[in-house]
Amino acid sequence: MKRSVAIIGAGIAGLSCADVLTAEGWKVTLFDKGRKAGGRMASRRIETALGEASFDFGAQYFTVRDDGFAGQVSRWADAGLAVRWPDAGSDAWIGTPAMNAVVREMAARHEVRFTHHVSGLAREGTQWRLLGEGMPGEQFDAAVLALPAEQAAPILTLHDFELARTALFARSQPCWSGMFAFEAPLPHRADILRNHGILAWAARDSAKPGRNGPESWVVQTTPQWSTAHLERAPEEIAPLLLAALQDATGSHVHAPVAHSVHRWRYALSAGTGLGCLWNEKLLIGACGDWLLGPRVECAWMSGQKLGKRILGAARAAA
Repeated sequence: MKRSVAIIGAGIAGLSCADVLTAEGWKVTLFDKGRKAGGRMASRRIETALGEASFDFGAQYFTVRDDGFAGQVSRWADAGLAVRWPDAGSDAWIGTPAMNAVVREMAARHEVRFTHHVSGLAREGTQWRLLGEGMPGEQFDAAVLALPAEQAAPILTLHDFELARTALFARSQPCWSGMFAFEAPLPHRADILRNHGILAWAARDSAKPGRNGPESWVVQTTPQWSTAHLERAPEEIAPLLLAALQDATGSHVHAPVAHSVHRWRYALSAGTGLGCLWNEKLLIGACGDWLLGPRVECAWMSGQKLGKRILGAARAAA
């Protein structure tokens, strides 16, 4: 009989863990509160009078240092799902035609139940049941929290306080991300701006390899400014981001033909260096970039580490 595991969170960490477990015959079911794959590797399309505008409004690019991740990126590149982005750096990669392309490809190989908001876990005998509105009554042998530390902590607290304490001390920093489409190109030669005023980053998304559509920019604020303005409404934030973009480019910015603003409460993790968390007795654990470092690669590696740890523990107990 197949061992079963519920993974809460279908970002790159949870999907990476699922890859390891399904390869060894485990029955894996992923649950995610979003409507589609992506997590912080999110992309959004907005219809405008000038055509569809595309924005990578979460992670802007990813780098490759780990040999295992290099192999994964090579497979994405061969499939046309990832390309280098030289403007961001010699080791910068992006998903194509949008950043979430690589996560969508990973999710397509698994059973992922979107729009499922898991609020907690119940221990029933030796198995786990998911709590939350509309949650299935089925039980699982193991449970994995592939969530930001702040979301994993309250769930872990009721079952393993040592794991929960690790999550409680792993604080993330927020980020406001603005998406703006314009009628004409902004008169600024550089496609990327870094560390200017309240902006940590601004990029001409429509100039990325494999992109098309109208002039599109993503602007992201510094953690300090984001924290100070975290509870403001998006409609208040939008003009402030537009003004910051104008100041950074040093030129007049016309009113956008379309825009959107997104608040990332848990954008940048500090990274504990632990790799993953796992309780071999209760069969509950956690993975995510907050357990290694604030990079896409770290999220993937954390999922791999937890998947292999789960398999190792299962073999030892057999």
